Amino acid sequence: MKNMTKHLLAAAIAATVAMPAFAAVSADEAAKLGKSLTPMGAEQAGNAAGTIPAWTGGLTTAGAGFKTGNHYKDPYNDKPLFTITAANADKYKDSLTPGQMAMLKKYADWKLVVYPTRRSSSFPKGHYDETMANATRASLTEGGNGIKGTDGGVAFPIPKNGLEVIWNHLTRYRGEAYATNWSQAAVTRDGSYTPVRFEYEFEFHYGSLTKPKAEREPNKLFNFLQSVTAPARLAGNILLVHEYADQVKDPRRAWTYNPGQRRVRLAPNVAYDNPGTAADGLRTNDDFQMFNGATDRYNWKLVGKKEVYIPYNSYKISGNEMKMADVLKPGHINPDAARYELHRVWVVEATLKPGTSHVYSKRTFYIDEDSWMNVLQDSYDGRGQLWRTSEQHNINYADVPMQYPTVEVHYDLQSARYLAMSLRNDEKTVYVPIKRSAADFSPNGLRRAGVR
Repeated sequence: MKNMTKHLLAAAIAATVAMPAFAAVSADEAAKLGKSLTPMGAEQAGNAAGTIPAWTGGLTTAGAGFKTGNHYKDPYNDKPLFTITAANADKYKDSLTPGQMAMLKKYADWKLVVYPTRRSSSFPKGHYDETMANATRASLTEGGNGIKGTDGGVAFPIPKNGLEVIWNHLTRYRGEAYATNWSQAAVTRDGSYTPVRFEYEFEFHYGSLTKPKAEREPNKLFNFLQSVTAPARLAGNILLVHEYADQVKDPRRAWTYNPGQRRVRLAPNVAYDNPGTAADGLRTNDDFQMFNGATDRYNWKLVGKKEVYIPYNSYKISGNEMKMADVLKPGHINPDAARYELHRVWVVEATLKPGTSHVYSKRTFYIDEDSWMNVLQDSYDGRGQLWRTSEQHNINYADVPMQYPTVEVHYDLQSARYLAMSLRNDEKTVYVPIKRSAADFSPNGLRRAGVR
């Protein structure tokens, strides 16, 4: 009996440790926001070495002559500080991820060209206000699969566990309703590829600063419509998604339109580790924008915060001065087109729960403290071997304003192939605000979109 009691007590303690903490922060902690912490919860001060500057408000203007929809010009006239290669990687290894070290080891011509750190991240005042208020009002739902107490702003600006950090990534501000065009390429080992062109429309419910609350669907994050326009064999396929916060309560709803059948069908497999659209098996559905969807298949551990060289202010690789062929090279994107900076990131480790399934047994996320964007990710296979490493390049859409993803890359270290997404080099427009009704993001709206 004594042994049984001892085992039950040990099990109870283990379960408590594994559960995320649900308590909101104290008023004293929350008062740091907008002072020693930025409104988003980042450390306002720079680092002791002076290699990371203080945050002073970020980038808030897009420059003279800019018109909404244009490509964003690089606001900085910076020269590289140094370059990290396989030859000198050991010198910088404390600020590199296992995925970056693996890339340096695998490809002799891959490198990180490091520039001065520019804390360009900025967001609308309304988003800051919502975020600061969330510190004492937002909490995780039971089980951690959703959030409550808020319908806008980053949910947990002073996070206490890994799951709260992931929810910050999922609830960060990404605009209102807009359209964008881009291409993706599944690049083979020899560097060949066939671009797939997409048109996207997004409409955000959670966090909207313009949509009346009466028109926001409870628990909904956003709607999006994805249309394939090239190549001809894929053109006309359309995907509609209704994305919810708590996907255990309200599972993701998805529908597809096939031009050959001229029919709208439910698409329940657009989730978790099912393959992404036209990705040649190089990403999962929940890899999109580095992580999306339900959180229920993983245990989430907050490893801590560290300084890492991450893709940031990637105006060159995201602009239209380089063609797609200049960006896409065998094995990896053109490293001379990328920009890396030293930033503080939150490190979160996700391990697959017993009794659940996913092609990734473990994932490590590196999330920028200023924007809560997941900028780097390492994904491990069922054997525990590093399988894929991913990068989210980004810039500041200063006219909005928001720090936002641009080129997204998923490297398969085992096959020497990779997937590059959000390539806008050959596009005329980048981000165009739109007005849409609920009917436009309904199955009937999907049917109309397919036949127009």
